[in-house]
Amino acid sequence: MIRKYDIGPAPKAVSAEVIALLSDCETATVGHWRHWGFCDRRIQGVLPGKRIAGRAITVALPGPCSTLLHYAIDALSPGDILVVDRLGDDRHACWGGGVTIAVKQAGGVAGVVDGPCTDIEEMKASDFPMWCRGMAPITTRLYDLGGRLNQPVSIGGVVVTPGDYVLCDESGVLVLPPHEAEEEARKALEVQEKGVALQARVGRGEVRLSDAQGARAAIEAALA
Repeated sequence: MIRKYDIGPAPKAVSAEVIALLSDCETATVGHWRHWGFCDRRIQGVLPGKRIAGRAITVALPGPCSTLLHYAIDALSPGDILVVDRLGDDRHACWGGGVTIAVKQAGGVAGVVDGPCTDIEEMKASDFPMWCRGMAPITTRLYDLGGRLNQPVSIGGVVVTPGDYVLCDESGVLVLPPHEAEEEARKALEVQEKGVALQARVGRGEVRLSDAQGARAAIEAALA
């Protein structure tokens, strides 16, 4: 039987330790070596300076309808990030001030929408971290058209499975499967620490960046 609403079980809890590690990582650091899991760069943060990591709760909504989104808020646990696949719709804003307040009240720490949102001033007033494809004035309605909850979805070209780790910052959105998240987080923190030390040396004039990174040696060898 084809179901109007395809609702999966709640995903397993994620590691609080891994969330804490990821919260100190930059998506752009991981982007030095990883080539997948990064959502379309046009999905950007609404509020500047935010970095959030959490467990993905996934929703897929058909164009003008947000019925399932309201229902999905009740499935949130503290620390979750509500991730919304708009199934290609770029006209209707499914997320506004009311949803922001309800998600925050339920313990959600951020939202990621592969489409537009609205009510930016209310998001600012709630200090709620939000990533989306900009703002739109036309909103969804409760049309009861169906949708998917806690099933795999597509966000900016990335498959997001319920229970994945999501890291969002000013550079974009990164999705990591549970079995890879800790290793990537620890590697990123190590790279960031080395990067800060190198920048300090360059800033003091102790070393040239071209020497430290090997660029000068490579070019001089090619020119020789």
